[in-house]
Amino acid sequence: MNKLVALFFLIFLVGCSKPEKTLKKKPNVVFIFADDLAYSAIHALGNTEIQTPNLDRLVEGGTTFTHAYNMGAWNGAVCAASRAMIISGRSVWNVNQFRQNWSNGRELDKTWGKLMESQGYTTYMTGKWHVDAKADSVFQNVTHVRPGMPGDAWDHFKMVERFENIKGTDTLPKDIMPIGYNRPTNENDTIWSPSDPKFGGYWEGGKHWSEVLKDDALTFIDKAKKEDNPFFMYLAFNAPHDPRQAPQEYIDKYPLDSISLPKSWLAEYHFKDGMGNAEDLRDEALAPFPRTEYATKKHIQEYYALITHMDDQIGEILNTLEKTGEMDNTYIIFTADHGLAMGKHGLIGKQSLFDHSIRAPFMIMGPDIPKGKKIEEDIYLQDAMATSIELAGVDKPEYVEFNSVLDMIHKEGKSSYEAIYGAYIDLQRMIRKDGYKLIIYPKMDKVLLYDMQKDPEEMKDLATNPNYRAKVDELFKALITIQKQKKDPLDLEKLYKQITISNVK
Repeated sequence: MNKLVALFFLIFLVGCSKPEKTLKKKPNVVFIFADDLAYSAIHALGNTEIQTPNLDRLVEGGTTFTHAYNMGAWNGAVCAASRAMIISGRSVWNVNQFRQNWSNGRELDKTWGKLMESQGYTTYMTGKWHVDAKADSVFQNVTHVRPGMPGDAWDHFKMVERFENIKGTDTLPKDIMPIGYNRPTNENDTIWSPSDPKFGGYWEGGKHWSEVLKDDALTFIDKAKKEDNPFFMYLAFNAPHDPRQAPQEYIDKYPLDSISLPKSWLAEYHFKDGMGNAEDLRDEALAPFPRTEYATKKHIQEYYALITHMDDQIGEILNTLEKTGEMDNTYIIFTADHGLAMGKHGLIGKQSLFDHSIRAPFMIMGPDIPKGKKIEEDIYLQDAMATSIELAGVDKPEYVEFNSVLDMIHKEGKSSYEAIYGAYIDLQRMIRKDGYKLIIYPKMDKVLLYDMQKDPEEMKDLATNPNYRAKVDELFKALITIQKQKKDPLDLEKLYKQITISNVK
């Protein structure tokens, strides 16, 4: 009888106990976003001059997409368009028409953060925002929302200019350029220092913004590890956007004699004015015209220093995730909003459709992601959003125009895109397809063609070679088709005949 009572008591205890968890919670997703980071500025991806041990960890510990592109922009602030696309999932012209909805508080439930929240994620954002919606209307937890760039002398200069009612504000005379621009004019030009806090910028507030972002991330991770919900972190560095400021120890890592000029370096790009990169464009005004080897190397030195400083902050974030044990159930996605020229083709900024300005690094690391794998298929960097919502279990909404890369990783799939399309205001158009790239400068009736397999630095224009007339024609027609799909406001059909006739004999 006692045995029977004991048996019933045991059954009672088992029935009342909590069921053992058989499934892990949904995976955490940590999105790390750099600003102005070119695909060629990572050591593990071929740049032996730069030190990026923690970005190298992502390359070696995960899968890298070597050809990830930004689609373009409707104004000179290319980062704003890139970020609007990634937050919304919409392509460049669609999101441009949609942005006012955010400003008016509409359609916020369709943003990246809200889609993740709908699946039970605790969402977090810190760093650069530069999107029309308020950050705290997209993410549940927000700290240190930064503007498009750290404040610099340009801001003050423009305010003074307006105050004094100076005419022609888009054309900035060299003799009244603000500190930090049109520099260095020679080896004795030391008026501005990247490591001196008196110049503000990244030093505003007393602590470098990249370090503040790292501290914010560590604080959230410590809080999130105590909770049951999976988390989604949007960590957006301002680095390495100008003003390129870093502690002196990082500048010292890059003596000028260790820095090489880009293969495509030019003192001046012949088409710069007609494609919207004239001397009065803010990014291009950073360095003197014509470009000098010394000035270019100084800008690269400061660029590399700020990247390595950012890399150290990323390392601390990765280390903390590992220490908490969260890494086993966490996907890290890293990319940048676009690239940067840094002397290539005689340009400094990102307002071109050359690969150096539209192509960004793209790495993903996680529990089932192959290590050290590289995929050369073309993608858009905004595919990061579609990838993360698939990881979260969201059925991709119809309005999300970008695509997850997970099938490409696991099933060796081809790119979701027959071609990569690019646009910059009404001054540049581009299509990359079947190993070739066609660039058009509509205001100049100019077309350029590059064989991207043989000429990845885009140094040899083939458009005037009669042997490539058919390829120009084929790509031009394909571009017209795709721009209609993207609701591009520029009518290239009117330009088609005159451009091909005047440039390709």
